[in-house]
Amino acid sequence: MSQHIAKPRTTAVILAGGTGQRVGLSIPKQLLKIAGKAVIEHTLTTFENADSIDDIIVLMAPGYVPDVEKIVAKAGFKKVTRVIEGGATRNETTERAISVLGEGLAEGEDRNVLFHDAVRPLLSQRVIADCVHALERYQAVDVAIPSADTIIVTRTHGDDGEFITEIPDRARLRRGQTPQAFKLSTIRRAYEVAAGDPNFQATDDCSVVLKYLPDVPIHVVAGDEYNMKVTQPVDVFIADKLFQLASTATPEQMGEAAYRELLTGRTVVVFGGSYGIGKDICELAESYGATVYALGRSTTGTHVENPEEVDDALSKAYAETGRIDYVVNTAGVLRIGKLAETDNATIEEALKVNYLAPVQIARSAYKYLAETKGQLLLYTSSSYTRGRAEYSLYSSTKAAMVNLTQALADEWAGEGVRVNCVNPERTATPMRTKAFGQEPAGSLLSSEAVARTSLDVLLSELTGHVIDVRQQDPTAGAARASGFEQALASVLDRQDGV
Repeated sequence: MSQHIAKPRTTAVILAGGTGQRVGLSIPKQLLKIAGKAVIEHTLTTFENADSIDDIIVLMAPGYVPDVEKIVAKAGFKKVTRVIEGGATRNETTERAISVLGEGLAEGEDRNVLFHDAVRPLLSQRVIADCVHALERYQAVDVAIPSADTIIVTRTHGDDGEFITEIPDRARLRRGQTPQAFKLSTIRRAYEVAAGDPNFQATDDCSVVLKYLPDVPIHVVAGDEYNMKVTQPVDVFIADKLFQLASTATPEQMGEAAYRELLTGRTVVVFGGSYGIGKDICELAESYGATVYALGRSTTGTHVENPEEVDDALSKAYAETGRIDYVVNTAGVLRIGKLAETDNATIEEALKVNYLAPVQIARSAYKYLAETKGQLLLYTSSSYTRGRAEYSLYSSTKAAMVNLTQALADEWAGEGVRVNCVNPERTATPMRTKAFGQEPAGSLLSSEAVARTSLDVLLSELTGHVIDVRQQDPTAGAARASGFEQALASVLDRQDGV
């Protein structure tokens, strides 16, 4: 009988010992806020959500351990087991981590360890999984991407400045990233050998293995361009924009039985349910056994810009079913024109329907959704990332929906209420037809496709996400782009949404 061999424990070590000098800050750059959260919180969230990571330790800049402990406590990170001070150098910081990781290990026991820079907050789950998988075969793993730039080697000649001495073949050059992953026994042995070198100094851990354990092969895992390091002032701006643009791939569709199981007995309230995407959501949810309240100006006389009518609609749904599981708002108006030529009534309508109404719906729905740990689903447009001429009212209110989604997702996380935002590309809806007339067949998403994705989002565990819905290339089958790939596509092909 073969014995089951347990997988080694995998620990992420977040190296956060740097200061903010190069960014021009008085605090460590890992505490700088990007997209509303400290850089290190984004990084810790990624590892907290990684299935292959068992626990996390943080090596923080001296004097700032309490700051990280507060972040960990407030965010409720369960995998962070220790926050300790890093050393004066990168070498010393890694040595402290190795010492901590060895505590309590039985003789002959090993573990996987991933060393990651705290100021690389855009790391993907794919890279983490690839590193852990590679450790099943290799003792040392690095992450790198091809160099898009030509690299030159220079030498300084006195006051004359620098001169090129060599231009290496770019095809063989790679830009190193983190994490760097090792068997604990391997990285420990490398540092033990390095300790005998009086000139030992290294800026990364793979170089220690390469120099002091030359017989150990270092496997390279493909990184990605988004896994950038926040070290310069411009990096802060770029990282913030990448978080703004980051979208989430649409959840996988389920089988008919699964939809029915998850929706039977549930209550769904849809504002803007008279036509278009809202109407299709209502019909889908109802077909799977949900009790649906399709609310609209032309059908039920519900005006979303009227707080009392929103309150009454939700109160009625709760009184009749005893619960509200999902609240959806697809109501909106699209008014195109130059702002200076727009009258006050049009401006007021756009603000009331596109912004104040979702705010009021959120306020009114909160107490019901907190009971069921349900979800609020809002809608934006791909124009939210950059306003366009003659779309000032529409684009700005749609940008507000993204910020509202992200803020409420954080605010309501403790109560288990999820908030998401769907971002469809150009969609065939009555509102769009009214604004643009008939458009070429096949150039628009169907409202049914957006409704199906909306249902998948409602039934998922996602929260705080912008979910892009785009027309799929028919040759691509069920392939789904990553969130950042979708964001990039959205930037390259800026279109109007719902």
